[in-house]
Amino acid sequence: MTGVNFELYTDGDALYDAMLAAIAAAREEILLECYIFSLDEVGRRFVAALGEKAAAGLRVRVQLDAAGSLFWHSRQLSRRLRESGVALKWFHRWDWRRPWRYNRRDHRKLLVVDGACAFLGGFNIHRQSSRRAFGDQCWRDTHIRFDGPLAQEAHSLFERFWRRRKRPHVPRAVGNDLLLTNYMRGARRLLNGTFASMLSHARESILITTPYFVPERRIRRQIAAAATRGVDVRLLVPGVSDVRLAQWAARAAYARLLACGVRIYEYQPRLLHAKTLVVDNTYATVGTANLDYRSFLLNYELNLFTHDPQLCRQLVDQFQTDLASSEEINAETWAHRPRSQKLREWTGWLVRRWL
Repeated sequence: MTGVNFELYTDGDALYDAMLAAIAAAREEILLECYIFSLDEVGRRFVAALGEKAAAGLRVRVQLDAAGSLFWHSRQLSRRLRESGVALKWFHRWDWRRPWRYNRRDHRKLLVVDGACAFLGGFNIHRQSSRRAFGDQCWRDTHIRFDGPLAQEAHSLFERFWRRRKRPHVPRAVGNDLLLTNYMRGARRLLNGTFASMLSHARESILITTPYFVPERRIRRQIAAAATRGVDVRLLVPGVSDVRLAQWAARAAYARLLACGVRIYEYQPRLLHAKTLVVDNTYATVGTANLDYRSFLLNYELNLFTHDPQLCRQLVDQFQTDLASSEEINAETWAHRPRSQKLREWTGWLVRRWL
């Protein structure tokens, strides 16, 4: 027994309620990291909850990405958090002396409370992920809650990132569960290699859900190779994307994958933002990394890799539920798509490394 309990969230309101309940129950420390934090109906609830705890004497630290939250009332957000006593850091603000640094973003979404429970996944803090605030078109996403020793490891990884410690770090597995980031030296190769290993060792099935499918060459080849050797490979991507160029680039890779036997589905009801991968129904990853160049080569990410049978089963069930609301791409029909669409795909593919 690892002493780790998992809870899966695919509804933003349920997740936010659980996160706010955990914050309200905090006794010592709250650590929050997010890519997008908007000062809207959802964000204001978090600002109030964090401020109340900071005013009560708890240690509250928040790290937000300067680019991800740039157009979401960031100045007001800074003022409100700091006035309440929250320690706030903006990751990689624009600096004319180091302009290249701005392209590396903190894409992680992590909440750790008292080192005892943690939340990790694709949900940002904004109204677009709340059905109460945004309606039925709210984003479809995935997040998990976990506790025990794995939450302590999440606490350690937050600390290292907060203090900018890039020294090599040996990840600490908790039973069959492992948290991997790509921040420390050598960690990017380990995270990318773990994704690649999952694909290369698949024997029966690969279920991929990703909002931005622009994988680097090795991942594309391994997905194609798995399908060629008889693995049931299914790829679920958005039918409508918030980054049009990324969708064009993703579609540029369809033809080759379809020819190898990969089954591709586009999710129809609303924007798909979940990032999950399940291999052989027994090995899964959930976290912040997309299958694209930015997550693999530029952004800082954090993912859970797990063999937990219940969580794997839940992720498989959710994948099947999503497929029921998706349209499968037909290889023959796709081959005869309009030239104008092919031109858009070519345009997206040209800039794929910057999306």
